[in-house]
Amino acid sequence: MNYVITIIGPTAIGKTALSIALAQRFGCDIVSCDSRQFFKEMRIGTAVPSAAELQAAPHHFIQNKSIFEAYSVGDFEQEALTKLDELFQKNNIQILVGGSGLYVDAVLKGFDDFPDIDESIRTKINADFQILGLDYLQQQLQTLDPEYYQKLLSENPQTLQNPQRMKRFVEVCLGTGKPYSSFIGQKKNERNFTPIIIGLEAEREIMYDRINHRVDLMMQEGLLAEAEALYPNKQLNALQTVGYRELFDYFDGKTTLDFAIEEIKKNTRRFAKRQLTWFKRTENATWFDYQTDKRNIIEWINSKF
Repeated sequence: MNYVITIIGPTAIGKTALSIALAQRFGCDIVSCDSRQFFKEMRIGTAVPSAAELQAAPHHFIQNKSIFEAYSVGDFEQEALTKLDELFQKNNIQILVGGSGLYVDAVLKGFDDFPDIDESIRTKINADFQILGLDYLQQQLQTLDPEYYQKLLSENPQTLQNPQRMKRFVEVCLGTGKPYSSFIGQKKNERNFTPIIIGLEAEREIMYDRINHRVDLMMQEGLLAEAEALYPNKQLNALQTVGYRELFDYFDGKTTLDFAIEEIKKNTRRFAKRQLTWFKRTENATWFDYQTDKRNIIEWINSKF
């Protein structure tokens, strides 16, 4: 039996430290599921593990892509599953860690099977969005798939504010002539491993203090210079990310530097709240306070084998 010890939780909660401790204890590797740590040009702003941390245990999918490469969650799913199969040859226990819920789900569960959509439909939706904005996408989904729209409204309203996700829903509806929801749950994705899912959490004020402190450290480590080097490519999808967007506004003369830093903190706190909302829906996850003794967590894991 193969096992994937999966560590989830909001940003700055201590997932990296726990993953390294577990990798050392079980003699295994770490597969990262952080959708921004893939990119080698984005080190400081994505809180890539330090050189010492990367040397403490073998890591995969960290700074292995360029912001100029097209890389989807589907690409990651296939590459991560291939890597896990390779790692299972050496050890039937491996570790999955990261704060990107969609990417964690891709590895653990996979996605429903959607048909290919004609590129012209995608192009038209993008063009209409540029002119009409997010309201257009929301109205389209409400008309084309009212059932799914109501589900999102009641269970996951922040998704209705995500242009990329909304474009995808609408393009599937228009490209197939069927509701997006009609494709959900049709495909059974078999996995050759059993997940053991650990969630890390803290009181809200503690979590927010940790985030604020991390942003201060990022600025000390040179986030401003990193963002300035990336500024000429600010339109790239990979750079539509908290920690960079706010500094791009500063470079554009829209804000002061102090205001931009406070915005990074505020937006990161909001992001952490959304992460928790997503992860708290994870089935079969067991949650631990971020200060729980690692030996207790290891003891709990051993009881699952």
